[in-house]
Amino acid sequence: MDRIPILKMGRLLLVTIQVDMHDQLAITLQDDLTERIVKDRAQGVLIDISALDIVDSFIGRMISNTASMARILDASTVLVGMQPAVAITLVELGMALVGVQTALNVEQGIRLLERPSD
Repeated sequence: MDRIPILKMGRLLLVTIQVDMHDQLAITLQDDLTERIVKDRAQGVLIDISALDIVDSFIGRMISNTASMARILDASTVLVGMQPAVAITLVELGMALVGVQTALNVEQGIRLLERPSD
């Protein structure tokens, strides 16, 4: 079974999606990521989607649901590297990605996650 690597960077987890996501891969990633948040006591999750040209409604919901699960597990989520076409598609699909912060690149995303919460 294919898996997307999850890298630990201090108290953060980095997920770089570099393959076309299909439904089963998305579900596996969600399961793996929530397990790693608990195991590593991660305070933040950075999801890099810069390699994705297309995001459908299922993948959009998966990202939003993963962020909700991370929040319940006391971790923030930042989505980085979104292509303009992906942003347009998400808006057209009516996907708000509640609880997901966005940044242009990994460096900005890390800064968002390392910022002290108020």
